[in-house]
Amino acid sequence: MNKLAAISAFLGNVKNRYIEYHPNNSIIDKIELASKIERMDGLELCYPADFTEIPVSELRKRMSDAGLGIAAVNIRTRRTGKWWRGSFSSAIAEERQELVDEFRKAMDMASEVGTQRVSTCPLNEGHDYVFEMDYFDAYKDSEEAFAKICEHNRQMQVCIEYKWNDPRQRCLLGGAAEVALFCQNVSADNLGATLDIGHSIQANERPAQAAALLHRANRLFYVHLNDNDRYWDWDMLPGSVNFWDTIEFLYYIKSCGYTDDWIAYDVMAKEVDFEKHFNLVTKLTRKLESLADKLDRDRVRQLLNKRNPNDSIEYLFDTLL
Repeated sequence: MNKLAAISAFLGNVKNRYIEYHPNNSIIDKIELASKIERMDGLELCYPADFTEIPVSELRKRMSDAGLGIAAVNIRTRRTGKWWRGSFSSAIAEERQELVDEFRKAMDMASEVGTQRVSTCPLNEGHDYVFEMDYFDAYKDSEEAFAKICEHNRQMQVCIEYKWNDPRQRCLLGGAAEVALFCQNVSADNLGATLDIGHSIQANERPAQAAALLHRANRLFYVHLNDNDRYWDWDMLPGSVNFWDTIEFLYYIKSCGYTDDWIAYDVMAKEVDFEKHFNLVTKLTRKLESLADKLDRDRVRQLLNKRNPNDSIEYLFDTLL
């Protein structure tokens, strides 16, 4: 069974462009909060924020004492006051090198704190307007940067969490196929994808299909769970909007062999209590998993081979509802 983790950034400083719902919490407070959430097994820590308040050795000890594991370290590649036009895709060589150096430092800290996985969502890599970015150079420079990053520690999984847009009107790596091809071009075995189901939905993908594609490319490294309305990345409760897509997604990641790893949440608790909200998040996850497990795999295989949607939908409703 996959373990469950919250991204630490979602346990404090919850806000949008208009309203701040919760003030920020220290990493110590976030660890204490996570330890109270039912069925929560760990955290996805964020770099640099979670590594500035206390020494890494103390951070590791506090996580262990709280009974929490570390799913990954999330490396933030967008920073206020720097890297305005992207980091690994910047047209400025010095900025790209700065990013590589920052990644190497974060990877070392990830190893020290007890995980062999880092993940990054390249939100600010992309463009807003036509003729704003040299696409050839952007891909080439990004590939070279990630080649250097992956070379630093071949035992460390380096995961790219793709997203269609925000804050750029179009992100450079917006879909599963784009990341798979990008990884192929970098040609590093330890480079893969973080498949965020909400980002996949927003990119107009079928998340289960995206999982199958990435698995076939040997790039399905990590999974995030949430939900949205397909128009914006709202970070909603898992399965609350796209119920059947979520069931199919959980069914397929098990088919991919993603069964003894981590599922992390970027789910936003807005005007509600953190602990109660994430208690529901984990409860829903286990419920959705149990529903997906009710599907008889031999029967599903027969239905998929038959490819009659009437029979498939009838089976899903008869079995699960």
